[in-house]
Amino acid sequence: MSLIRNVGTIGGLTAVSRVFGFARDILLARVLGAGLAADAFQLAFTLPNTFRRLFAEGAFSVAFVPLYSRALHGHDGQPGSEEAANRFANDVLGVFIWVLLAFSALCMIAMPGIVWLLAREYAAVPGKFELSVFLSRVTFPYLGLISLVAMLSGLLNARSRFGPGALAPVLLNICLISGILIGDHLRAGSDNDVVVVHILAAAVSLSGALQLAYLAWATRRAGVRLKVTLPRLTPEVKRLGMLILPATFGAGIYQISQLVDTFFATSLPQGSLTLLKLADRLNQMPLGIVGIALGTAILPMLSRHIHTGDAAEAQRLQGNAFEIATLLTLPAAAALAVCAPAFCTAFFVGGNFTPADGAIMANIVVALVAGLPAYVIVKVLNPGFFAREDTRTPVWTALVSLIFNVALNLYVVERFGIVGLAGATAASASLNCLLLYAILHRRGWFHFTGALAGKVARQLLATGAMTGVLWYMVPLLAERYGGPWWDRIWSLAVLVAAGGAVFFAAAFALGALDKSLVGQLRRRRPARTKADDEILEVE
Repeated sequence: MSLIRNVGTIGGLTAVSRVFGFARDILLARVLGAGLAADAFQLAFTLPNTFRRLFAEGAFSVAFVPLYSRALHGHDGQPGSEEAANRFANDVLGVFIWVLLAFSALCMIAMPGIVWLLAREYAAVPGKFELSVFLSRVTFPYLGLISLVAMLSGLLNARSRFGPGALAPVLLNICLISGILIGDHLRAGSDNDVVVVHILAAAVSLSGALQLAYLAWATRRAGVRLKVTLPRLTPEVKRLGMLILPATFGAGIYQISQLVDTFFATSLPQGSLTLLKLADRLNQMPLGIVGIALGTAILPMLSRHIHTGDAAEAQRLQGNAFEIATLLTLPAAAALAVCAPAFCTAFFVGGNFTPADGAIMANIVVALVAGLPAYVIVKVLNPGFFAREDTRTPVWTALVSLIFNVALNLYVVERFGIVGLAGATAASASLNCLLLYAILHRRGWFHFTGALAGKVARQLLATGAMTGVLWYMVPLLAERYGGPWWDRIWSLAVLVAAGGAVFFAAAFALGALDKSLVGQLRRRRPARTKADDEILEVE
């Protein structure tokens, strides 16, 4: 199956999840606003969600998928087998469950200390610190449940079954949307936001159980029979553990930056953390759809090429993934930056979310999306190391970037507040991206060709044409963004249609988007099984 088809499958299903997540945050903003209860829930949701991305979807996946793929498909001329793959997966599961239980239990016991480390300023607001601790304990079981989901999803990804893992997050957002609606109904029009966030916290953990049940069913449907055994530290499990430790840091610069941002945001005026998280939802739309899809699809394919010694195909795969990443994220970043006031007002302002909140949120969005291309390109570059079982190098690039992020925050947060914090995150992600590419290039694992540079340059020109049109149009419709719902819808539709039409017309005219790419994007049947069909051809 081709890279473009895998990316399309994952990206399409992830887009469904992101749309549900976007609806969730719109409801959350209007029901709770940017106040005490909203900040407490955002912190409680951030803790298990960040650890999930850092450990489960980050470190564990990038270490587990290559090893499982090697056991299943073979390596260095040695054949793989279903028996070897199942044995490895069962051994990992037997250890993983107990590690998750122990870690979750310790964190729930130590939750007052964890919350104090991240949000000590909350103790100055009556009831805010205590509510944050309680909600964090309720949501934290989600980490253990979703970590098992990540393992099953990685197992299916290694078998080129990307659908279930990409679809599972929809259950999370459905649960949270239901929780918001039920909580708002139970408080019966009062201002008791605590009722809403209590139900929301329980909905988070419930969604983890539902996702695990769904992935377990999908795994059995794929013909894989797993069983929980007594923990055994086999050589392969030990090797996985040694790969996970550095990958925990190397694969998670964005997630670690989220914790750093959370720490600084909680020291700012009340509502700052909520505004940052809501703004990040707009940033996460293209990042989740494009970045996660590319990173998930490229890792098992890249692992196979590297294990078979096919360096040329590995280079082509990463080059094509890089081009797809910039083609989709450069215009997305520019459009979000120019249209941020329109989007934030039209989608979020209303109910308990004020126009002043929307204006601050728009500035945060502009700062965040400055790093959007880098966030996505990192997802393309990191597999170049992980597929070679090199999880150490990204540790050092991540460490340098994280230190840079903290140092920059110490300077900008006091001067520019929450907007400066968002800008520091974008700058640190860009630095990480540059360091990763420089090392890949120096080692001869991936290089930026003239053809790729030409395509990216043409993409930038097309993005510039789109940006000029949007820059002119956004002020013309300013009165519509905060009007009745039909005014909000048609005014945004005009912006999206105009921006999209100009970009794609310019991209075609300049040669940034060719017919072969469109043909593969629209192809409904799988590509032929020739080796060249596995990778999207880009001239």
